[in-house]
Amino acid sequence: MEIGMLWFDNDPKAELAEKIQRAAAYYRQKYGKTPDLCFIHPTMLSKNGNDAVSQPSPVPNVEVRPSKSVLPNYFWIGVNPKSGEA
Repeated sequence: MEIGMLWFDNDPKAELAEKIQRAAAYYRQKYGKTPDLCFIHPTMLSKNGNDAVSQPSPVPNVEVRPSKSVLPNYFWIGVNPKSGEA
């Protein structure tokens, strides 16, 4: 993904899935497209020290990938160019 929206959400009471859903809803409203890819900091996926990459996505239809270039509590969300919508 080369173009996306950067979203910040540090709500300590919200689960990861809820935060991604909020970002996706705003993205749909603002850009008129449904996002299907979201990059987050690896520490946001791995709460128990488990392998984050092998875990299923916390949000249906949105692929969540860890990236050290995204800071904790930030979400880089957009449309995967391989999905054909970009």
